[in-house]
Amino acid sequence: MTTEHDQCYESDLTALRGRADQGDADAVDELIELAAELGDMNELRRLAETGNATATDQLIELAVEQEDLGELRRLADRGNSTAAEVLEELSGE
Repeated sequence: MTTEHDQCYESDLTALRGRADQGDADAVDELIELAAELGDMNELRRLAETGNATATDQLIELAVEQEDLGELRRLADRGNSTAAEVLEELSGE
């Protein structure tokens, strides 16, 4: 069941993505902020995959909050040293 909140988020997300895809740096920042606030790891992951360091940092922060060692491991395996350090601290690896 889709709620009004979900529809509003999807509408905001679509609009921000459109602006971001056109090179609007403010829209990218807003998209990252919105995704982080709502715990949307998929959106943060998508933005991080484009090389956005802020999105990657937010993704790491969210993974720590959610105790998602798998996400930290995925980022570490892709060469992210921050994720590797956090993973080591959390898991003793």
